[in-house]
Amino acid sequence: MPDTIVMKFGGTSVADAERIKRAASRIVKQREAGRRVVAVLSARGKTTDELIAMAEEVSPRPDPREMDMLLSTGERISCALCAMAINDLGHRAISLTGSQAGIVTDTSHTKARIIDVRADRIRQALDDDLIVLVAGFQGVSTSRDVTTLGRGGSDTTAVALAAAIGAEVCEIYTDVAGVFSADPRVVPTARKLPQVSFEEMLEMAASGAKVLQLRSVEYARTHGVRLHCRSSFEESPGTVVIGEDETMEHPLITAVTHSTEEARITLTGVPDRPGVAAAIFRALADANCNVDTIIQNEPREEGRDAEVSFTIASEDLRAAERALEPIRAELGIAAIDTDPEIGKVSIIGAGMRSHPGVAAQVFETLATREINIEMISTSPIKISCVIRSEAVPEAVQALHEAFELSLAEVQRERPIGQEAR
Repeated sequence: MPDTIVMKFGGTSVADAERIKRAASRIVKQREAGRRVVAVLSARGKTTDELIAMAEEVSPRPDPREMDMLLSTGERISCALCAMAINDLGHRAISLTGSQAGIVTDTSHTKARIIDVRADRIRQALDDDLIVLVAGFQGVSTSRDVTTLGRGGSDTTAVALAAAIGAEVCEIYTDVAGVFSADPRVVPTARKLPQVSFEEMLEMAASGAKVLQLRSVEYARTHGVRLHCRSSFEESPGTVVIGEDETMEHPLITAVTHSTEEARITLTGVPDRPGVAAAIFRALADANCNVDTIIQNEPREEGRDAEVSFTIASEDLRAAERALEPIRAELGIAAIDTDPEIGKVSIIGAGMRSHPGVAAQVFETLATREINIEMISTSPIKISCVIRSEAVPEAVQALHEAFELSLAEVQRERPIGQEAR
C-alpha cells in the first residue's frame, strides 16, 4: 500500500485565492508522487477573528454552543474551495467536515478535546483514489453537537488523523520555515532548527511558541506521530520533531520563547486553611481555564491570611473572573486583582539538565537590562520568567544573545561562562 501523508495548512497558507491554489498544487504534487493524501485546512486568514467579531456585535456573551456552530464554518469554506482547485488540476478531491471525518470530542464547547477518531469514511475515500480534505479545528461531541478545539486546533486535528490512519508523517505548513531559536520577528538573527525533541517542543509550545499547538504535540508524542513543520511558500525542509529515543545531540539551550498573551490574577486575603487552594483551582478547572505559573505567599503568623497569584491566557481572563467571583464570599477572600499587562520569556533546552549556572545567567542577563522578574517557574529543561509585557522583546533579544543562539553552529554542551572558540 502507498504511504499516506497528512498535510495541514494554516490560515495564512490559505488566506486568498492564490494561496489556496498554491496549497492545492502542493497537495497534488504529493499525490502524483504516489502518496495517499489527507489535508487539513484552517480558516482563511482572519476569518475566525471576523466571525468572533460578528458574534460580539449581536451578543455581549455569546452562547458557547452557538459559537461553535458559527466558528466551524471558516474551515469548511477553506476545504470546499481547495477541493474545487484540486479538481481543476485533474485530481478528484472530497471535502469533509470534522464530524463527517469521524472526529469525536467531549462536550466542552469552544475548547473540546478529541476522544476518538472514527476514520472509516476517510479510509474508504483514500481507497477510492480520492484526495481527502478535512475541516480542521472541529468535531462532533458525544451529545452530537458541533464542537471546536480552541485556537490552533487544526494542528490537533491533523495529528489525530495521522495517528488514526497510520500516516507516515504529519506535515504542518505555516508562514514560517520551521521552528526557530526565537521568533524571527523579534530576533532577526534567529536560526531555524533542523530538529527538536518532543520534550523541547512541548515546553516551547507551552511557553509561547506558536508554530505548533501544545495539544497537537502532546497527541503526537503519545501516539508516535512524526511531525515536520515547514513553510507553505518554499520547498526547503523545515523542522522535524523527533522522539526522545532517537539519536540527537542536545545543545545547552535550544530556544528562547515568549508570550505577551498572558494575564495575572492575584487573590489577597486568602484564608490559610486546608481546602481553600483546592476550591480556587477547581473553580478555574470547571471553567476550562488553564493555569500556568502559581505562587502562594504563606502568612508569617499562624491564622493570618495568605496571597495567591497565578497566570492564565489573556483570553481566559474574563471566564476566570466569573468563575472566582461566586467563591470569593464563600471562602472569605478579601480581593481579586487582575493584571493584563504581563508577559513571559522562557529558555528551553534539554542540555541544561547537566549544567549548573543556567538560571544565574538568565537572571544576570535580565538584571543588566534592568528588567524586573515578577514570577519564576522551572522544569528540568525550562526556565520561565514573568515580566512586564513591554519588556518582552528586549528580554528575548538579550537572552538569545547571551546564550549565543545566533551562531551558525551552536557549541554543543558548552559549560556556562566558557568562552566560544
